[in-house]
Amino acid sequence: MASTRYEWGSTGSSGAGKYAGFGTPEDYRDYLLRMHKIGRKAGPNFAFDLPTQCGYDSDDPRAEGEVGKVGVAIDSLKDFETVYEAYHDDLEIDKVSSNFTMNAAASVIIAMYAVLAEKRGIPLEKLRGTPQNDILKEYVGRETHIFPPRPALRLFRDTAVYCAKNIPKLNVTSIGGYHMREAGATREMDLAYSMAIGAAYLQTAIDGGLDIDEIAPRVSFNGFGGSMEIYKEIAFQRAARRMWAKMLKERFGAKNPRGMMIRQISTAHIGCSSTTLQRPLNNVARAVVGGISAGMSGALPFAAMPPYDEPLGLGHSLEAQQLGHDATRILIYEAKLGEVNDPWAGSYFMEKLTDDIEKTATAEFEKIEKMGGALGAIESGYMQESVSRNAYTKQRKLENQEEFIVGVNCFNGPHEIEVKSERSLEDVYPSELKDTAGARKVESLKKLKAERNNDEVKQHLATLKNNARDEQVNLMPDIINCVRSYATLQEICDTLRGVFGVAQASTI
Repeated sequence: MASTRYEWGSTGSSGAGKYAGFGTPEDYRDYLLRMHKIGRKAGPNFAFDLPTQCGYDSDDPRAEGEVGKVGVAIDSLKDFETVYEAYHDDLEIDKVSSNFTMNAAASVIIAMYAVLAEKRGIPLEKLRGTPQNDILKEYVGRETHIFPPRPALRLFRDTAVYCAKNIPKLNVTSIGGYHMREAGATREMDLAYSMAIGAAYLQTAIDGGLDIDEIAPRVSFNGFGGSMEIYKEIAFQRAARRMWAKMLKERFGAKNPRGMMIRQISTAHIGCSSTTLQRPLNNVARAVVGGISAGMSGALPFAAMPPYDEPLGLGHSLEAQQLGHDATRILIYEAKLGEVNDPWAGSYFMEKLTDDIEKTATAEFEKIEKMGGALGAIESGYMQESVSRNAYTKQRKLENQEEFIVGVNCFNGPHEIEVKSERSLEDVYPSELKDTAGARKVESLKKLKAERNNDEVKQHLATLKNNARDEQVNLMPDIINCVRSYATLQEICDTLRGVFGVAQASTI
């Protein structure tokens, strides 16, 4: 089957742009403005710092040293307004898509987005974007959670129902099997757990009053995990499409074909954990393997991620980005890899491999369903323990040379050489700003708390606490009221912690 060909480059669009975020809201806003000046006029794709992800404000002692470090610090609606000063006129928020990589506090971020639109006079039904809002995988793959699984799933219900009724163009979740694979899950675990988590979200939304054909088209996938095993990753993507469509149609009775599709930003890839610190230029070849896998599994052959210097942890150099972009262009324009959607259709080898992966993943999925679904399997610790055990097994295989990584546990003798390259970094975050981000953020938060109507804040937080005790109440209107009064993210999360309790980190 011939596929549609697309231009591929580095220019912006009306979608969400490059995943980014650092420092204070002012720092991130200024970065976005610089990107706009060089033609990258896409919507924001927020990376949040760890305190924000875990429901803490910048002035909490537990946030010290982490403010603005791995993402932008967002404490209140005021911070959100500051970031979006970069978006107006032709880039008004109803003209671009916004992505929010937030899970545990997704309800608060969605509320900020809604109030921002309200204050700008923009109808909510015009807003587009994707909050990750995939809290269940946090207990398995990342652990940036706040509340125990059950009340966290209740908040998913509240956001899903609110968005379906008020912001219908907003995806309600972006399921991330990728994180679980990176944490140690096998390929089949990745698929089974993603399906189980997706089923939990769909059933939760249905129990909240939504129709399957209303919610399913708004469920997206952040992506599954990846590896260097090119044939298995192609088969994995084929099996995933089968399992999702079958579950939607047979279990949930979906009729809308869009809801039976797996919508994800890419298909097969190698995963960042496949890149190596040793002989990092080899990662260019590895990324190309991922691009070929993607091109043969129904997507553009994207070979720009991860850049070769990903494991160095110093930021992606201009050289690494150029090599990645050119690798993708070569696969598209020279190798013409994007001209056929499914070149493996009818291949006995690929169909058998797809069947095998689907069979194993389905058996694991059914096992989880007998535990009470994803929620029961997480509460019992089954998923977490399975991932941890396999991570250990995988590491032992590398140490015993049962599996091989070139330049790491093989082909690393004295006759091998280290191939080096120049690395030039964009000066996007000067040290004078980086070193003062925490202090500047604490000072701005102090100013906000002094200037807002604190009686109004207390009133809305009290109402939120009272309604949180009633499982049947949708908390989004209360969270929106809190946000509108400039209650902080931690004040809202602490109020809910007082009712829901706090999730305990896995000790496996």
